[in-house]
Amino acid sequence: MRFSHSRVALLSACLPIAFALSACNQSTTTQTAATAAAPAQTPAERGKVLVQVGGCHDCHTTKKNNEPDMSVMLSGHQASIKVPPAPKVPAGSPWIVQTTGTLTVWSGPWGTTYAANLTPDPDTGLKSSAWSEENFLKAMKTGKHIGTGRDILPPMPWQMYSKLGDDDLKAIWAYLQTIPPVKNEVPDPVPPGK
Repeated sequence: MRFSHSRVALLSACLPIAFALSACNQSTTTQTAATAAAPAQTPAERGKVLVQVGGCHDCHTTKKNNEPDMSVMLSGHQASIKVPPAPKVPAGSPWIVQTTGTLTVWSGPWGTTYAANLTPDPDTGLKSSAWSEENFLKAMKTGKHIGTGRDILPPMPWQMYSKLGDDDLKAIWAYLQTIPPVKNEVPDPVPPGK
Protein backbone atom coordinates (compact mmCIF):
# COMPACT_ATOMS: atom_id res chain seq x y z
CA MET A 1 0.00 0.00 0.00
CA ARG A 2 2.86 2.37 0.78
CA PHE A 3 4.30 1.81 -2.68
CA SER A 4 1.11 2.92 -4.35
CA HIS A 5 0.81 6.02 -2.13
CA SER A 6 4.36 7.00 -3.09
CA ARG A 7 3.50 6.68 -6.76
CA VAL A 8 0.36 8.76 -6.34
CA ALA A 9 2.33 11.39 -4.42
CA LEU A 10 5.03 11.45 -7.10
CA LEU A 11 2.48 11.72 -9.90
CA SER A 12 0.61 14.43 -8.00
CA ALA A 13 3.82 16.42 -7.64
CA CYS A 14 4.82 15.95 -11.28
CA LEU A 15 1.42 16.69 -12.83
CA PRO A 16 1.56 20.49 -12.28
CA ILE A 17 5.08 20.55 -13.70
CA ALA A 18 3.95 18.60 -16.77
CA PHE A 19 1.05 21.01 -17.32
CA ALA A 20 3.36 24.01 -16.92
CA LEU A 21 5.85 22.60 -19.42
CA SER A 22 3.04 21.82 -21.82
CA ALA A 23 1.67 25.35 -21.50
CA CYS A 24 5.12 26.86 -22.07
CA ASN A 25 5.59 24.75 -25.14
CA GLN A 26 2.17 25.77 -26.52
CA SER A 27 2.87 29.43 -25.77
CA THR A 28 6.16 29.28 -27.67
CA THR A 29 4.47 27.52 -30.56
CA THR A 30 1.66 30.08 -30.58
CA GLN A 31 4.14 32.96 -30.34
CA THR A 32 6.23 31.56 -33.20
CA ALA A 33 3.12 31.13 -35.33
CA ALA A 34 2.01 34.69 -34.54
CA THR A 35 5.44 36.06 -35.43
CA ALA A 36 5.47 34.12 -38.68
CA ALA A 37 1.98 35.43 -39.49
CA ALA A 38 2.90 39.08 -38.82
CA PRO A 39 3.11 41.14 -42.00
CA ALA A 40 6.60 42.02 -43.17
CA GLN A 41 7.81 45.61 -42.83
CA THR A 42 7.65 47.69 -45.97
CA PRO A 43 10.89 49.39 -46.99
CA ALA A 44 9.44 52.76 -45.90
CA GLU A 45 8.52 51.36 -42.46
CA ARG A 46 12.04 49.96 -42.10
CA GLY A 47 13.45 53.31 -43.23
CA LYS A 48 11.43 55.16 -40.60
CA VAL A 49 12.97 52.98 -37.89
CA LEU A 50 16.48 53.55 -39.29
CA VAL A 51 15.93 57.33 -39.42
CA GLN A 52 14.72 57.32 -35.81
CA VAL A 53 17.52 55.17 -34.38
CA GLY A 54 20.09 56.91 -36.60
CA GLY A 55 19.31 60.21 -34.88
CA CYS A 56 18.55 62.06 -38.14
CA HIS A 57 16.15 64.43 -36.36
CA ASP A 58 18.99 65.55 -34.06
CA CYS A 59 20.52 67.67 -36.84
CA HIS A 60 18.06 67.71 -39.74
CA THR A 61 15.02 68.87 -37.73
CA THR A 62 15.23 72.34 -36.20
CA LYS A 63 14.33 72.76 -32.54
CA LYS A 64 11.50 74.64 -30.89
CA ASN A 65 11.61 74.85 -27.08
CA ASN A 66 14.55 72.41 -27.18
CA GLU A 67 12.45 69.74 -28.91
CA PRO A 68 12.44 68.76 -32.60
CA ASP A 69 9.89 70.89 -34.48
CA MET A 70 8.04 68.13 -36.29
CA SER A 71 6.06 70.65 -38.36
CA VAL A 72 9.26 71.05 -40.42
CA MET A 73 10.73 67.62 -39.75
CA LEU A 74 13.91 66.70 -41.58
CA SER A 75 13.87 69.92 -43.62
CA GLY A 76 17.33 70.95 -42.42
CA HIS A 77 18.48 74.36 -41.27
CA GLN A 78 15.62 76.78 -41.78
CA ALA A 79 16.60 79.50 -44.26
CA SER A 80 14.50 81.92 -42.20
CA ILE A 81 16.85 81.47 -39.21
CA LYS A 82 19.81 83.75 -39.84
CA VAL A 83 22.93 83.04 -37.84
CA PRO A 84 26.06 85.17 -37.54
CA PRO A 85 29.45 83.67 -38.38
CA ALA A 86 30.68 81.24 -35.74
CA PRO A 87 32.82 82.77 -33.01
CA LYS A 88 36.57 82.36 -33.51
CA VAL A 89 38.10 79.60 -31.42
CA PRO A 90 41.30 80.79 -29.72
CA ALA A 91 44.50 79.00 -30.72
CA GLY A 92 45.28 76.16 -28.36
CA SER A 93 41.66 75.85 -27.21
CA PRO A 94 40.46 72.29 -26.63
CA TRP A 95 37.12 73.35 -28.14
CA ILE A 96 37.03 72.99 -31.92
CA VAL A 97 33.36 72.31 -32.74
CA GLN A 98 30.46 74.72 -32.20
CA THR A 99 26.77 74.46 -32.96
CA THR A 100 23.67 76.61 -32.76
CA GLY A 101 20.82 75.94 -30.35
CA THR A 102 18.83 74.38 -33.19
CA LEU A 103 21.67 71.89 -33.86
CA THR A 104 21.23 72.59 -37.58
CA VAL A 105 24.41 74.68 -38.04
CA TRP A 106 27.84 73.33 -37.14
CA SER A 107 31.25 74.98 -37.27
CA GLY A 108 34.73 73.54 -36.96
CA PRO A 109 38.04 73.24 -38.81
CA TRP A 110 36.12 72.26 -41.98
CA GLY A 111 34.16 75.54 -41.99
CA THR A 112 30.43 75.92 -41.35
CA THR A 113 27.82 73.38 -42.40
CA TYR A 114 24.06 73.57 -42.52
CA ALA A 115 21.90 70.46 -42.13
CA ALA A 116 20.37 69.46 -45.48
CA ASN A 117 16.69 69.35 -46.39
CA LEU A 118 15.82 65.63 -46.52
CA THR A 119 12.15 66.11 -47.39
CA PRO A 120 10.80 65.21 -50.83
CA ASP A 121 10.30 68.84 -51.82
CA PRO A 122 10.83 68.96 -55.62
CA ASP A 123 12.75 72.26 -55.53
CA THR A 124 14.78 72.26 -52.32
CA GLY A 125 14.75 68.67 -51.03
CA LEU A 126 15.57 65.14 -52.11
CA LYS A 127 13.10 65.15 -55.00
CA SER A 128 14.95 67.94 -56.74
CA SER A 129 16.42 67.06 -60.13
CA ALA A 130 19.85 66.56 -58.54
CA TRP A 131 18.84 63.63 -56.35
CA SER A 132 17.78 60.08 -57.12
CA GLU A 133 17.82 56.88 -55.11
CA GLU A 134 21.06 55.94 -56.88
CA ASN A 135 22.68 59.30 -56.03
CA PHE A 136 21.52 58.97 -52.41
CA LEU A 137 23.14 55.53 -52.10
CA LYS A 138 26.35 56.80 -53.72
CA ALA A 139 26.43 59.79 -51.36
CA MET A 140 26.04 57.58 -48.29
CA LYS A 141 28.69 55.14 -49.56
CA THR A 142 31.29 57.65 -50.81
CA GLY A 143 30.82 60.73 -48.64
CA LYS A 144 30.31 62.88 -51.75
CA HIS A 145 27.31 65.23 -52.04
CA ILE A 146 24.87 63.83 -54.63
CA GLY A 147 27.29 60.92 -54.98
CA THR A 148 29.91 62.80 -57.03
CA GLY A 149 30.06 66.39 -55.73
CA ARG A 150 31.79 68.10 -52.82
CA ASP A 151 32.64 66.22 -49.63
CA ILE A 152 29.83 65.61 -47.17
CA LEU A 153 31.02 67.62 -44.20
CA PRO A 154 30.85 67.04 -40.45
CA PRO A 155 28.93 66.38 -38.38
CA MET A 156 27.15 64.09 -40.90
CA PRO A 157 28.35 60.58 -39.99
CA TRP A 158 28.26 59.27 -43.57
CA GLN A 159 31.06 56.83 -42.67
CA MET A 160 28.63 55.02 -40.37
CA TYR A 161 25.90 54.98 -43.01
CA SER A 162 28.38 53.64 -45.57
CA LYS A 163 28.43 50.41 -43.55
CA LEU A 164 24.69 49.85 -44.13
CA GLY A 165 23.63 47.50 -46.88
CA ASP A 166 21.90 48.77 -50.00
CA ASP A 167 18.52 47.46 -48.76
CA ASP A 168 18.74 49.58 -45.60
CA LEU A 169 19.85 52.68 -47.52
CA LYS A 170 17.03 52.14 -50.02
CA ALA A 171 14.63 51.81 -47.08
CA ILE A 172 15.79 55.18 -45.70
CA TRP A 173 15.31 56.71 -49.16
CA ALA A 174 11.82 55.14 -49.40
CA TYR A 175 10.82 56.58 -46.01
CA LEU A 176 12.15 60.04 -46.84
CA GLN A 177 9.92 60.03 -49.94
CA THR A 178 6.82 59.56 -47.72
CA ILE A 179 7.28 62.49 -45.33
CA PRO A 180 5.66 65.90 -45.94
CA PRO A 181 7.68 68.06 -48.36
CA VAL A 182 8.95 71.32 -46.90
CA LYS A 183 10.19 74.09 -49.19
CA ASN A 184 13.38 75.24 -47.51
CA GLU A 185 16.53 76.34 -49.35
CA VAL A 186 19.38 75.45 -47.01
CA PRO A 187 22.47 77.68 -47.29
CA ASP A 188 25.63 76.23 -48.85
CA PRO A 189 28.52 75.34 -46.56
CA VAL A 190 31.00 78.08 -45.75
CA PRO A 191 34.70 77.20 -46.10
CA PRO A 192 37.02 77.75 -43.13
CA GLY A 193 38.14 81.34 -42.51
CA LYS A 194 35.19 82.91 -44.37
